[in-house]
Amino acid sequence: MKIQAAVTHAQGKDFQIQEVTLSGPEANEVLVRVVATGVCHTDAVGRDLAVSPYPIVLGHEGSGVVEKIGANVTSVEVGDHVVMSFAHCGQCEACLTGHPTVCERFNELNFGGRMEDGTCRLHQGQTGVATFFGQSSFGTHAVAHERNVVKVDKEVDLALLGPLGCGIQTGAGTVLNRLRPEFGTSIAVYGCGAVGLSAIMAAKIAGCRQIFAIDVHDNRLELARELGASHTFNGSKVDVVAEIRALTGSGCHYAVETTGVPPVVRQSLNALRPLGTTAIVGVTPKMELDIHNDLMAEGKGMIGVIEGDSVPRVFIPKLVEYYKAGLFPFDRLVKFYSFDQISQAFEDSADGSTVKPILRLDSGQG
Repeated sequence: MKIQAAVTHAQGKDFQIQEVTLSGPEANEVLVRVVATGVCHTDAVGRDLAVSPYPIVLGHEGSGVVEKIGANVTSVEVGDHVVMSFAHCGQCEACLTGHPTVCERFNELNFGGRMEDGTCRLHQGQTGVATFFGQSSFGTHAVAHERNVVKVDKEVDLALLGPLGCGIQTGAGTVLNRLRPEFGTSIAVYGCGAVGLSAIMAAKIAGCRQIFAIDVHDNRLELARELGASHTFNGSKVDVVAEIRALTGSGCHYAVETTGVPPVVRQSLNALRPLGTTAIVGVTPKMELDIHNDLMAEGKGMIGVIEGDSVPRVFIPKLVEYYKAGLFPFDRLVKFYSFDQISQAFEDSADGSTVKPILRLDSGQG
């Protein structure tokens, strides 16, 4: 079928909305009419850093309506509202033990540019166009394996839900699935973008007594306090480690580091109390650590977390229920853009003026 999609033809090139041919769905796959899709930093990485082949249709936070199902599909039906999340094999030890975020084939299936059966589903003429995260949601339609399609409640605005497939589940899942803070403990969240703010809302759900939000933008810190932070610090103006230690006595129990900035990573460790744990979520370059003083001497831990260690078909419906109950107001983070405003959405995301842009591709949800 012919669809409209935002094609990236080469590394660093602007998006071009063009006609593309989409084939499928094959066995175990579904065809989704994309209603909306989130804009995520990982899409910018896909555009600019050649982590996948070009040309490519990016987008990996899609939400839409199932229009067709392939053979053997049992989890969704035509007409269901769905969120598309990351691809995983479902067969390796990690997948079978509830950790598909570290699937043995994760990089291949999400960044390799082809579907699980090794084919290109997107073409322009005779040229294959790479798929991203097993979905390529920067298009009016997408084909995805049923494993990375999550059925969601039709009572909730479908256009709002796409970011649950990656950025928002990453922040919330890091807290609720991996760190699992005990009631009454303290947590520091470094970086108040969509991931960090989602972690703050999750920490409030978990019952953390002290929730420290750290950023360099005062407007984001104000939003963090509205969403549940008990204390906010502008890292460019205060000594964050000293402030946290002054309020906690010996440091916080947990930290979520979303920035990927090496001095901030070190800060997140130094502000922990003995036996505290930092979860690294941001893409972080090579950096030096003093293993003895930063970690070992006080029994601290540093862990990496991908996609919030989530099982999307279990976790995303939980987030929707929290949202419906007024406990997870992630709609406070978003701003909607039309599909032809895709470049503006990326600019606004990069400069911080919009926390979580969402592109609307289809206003009809039924």
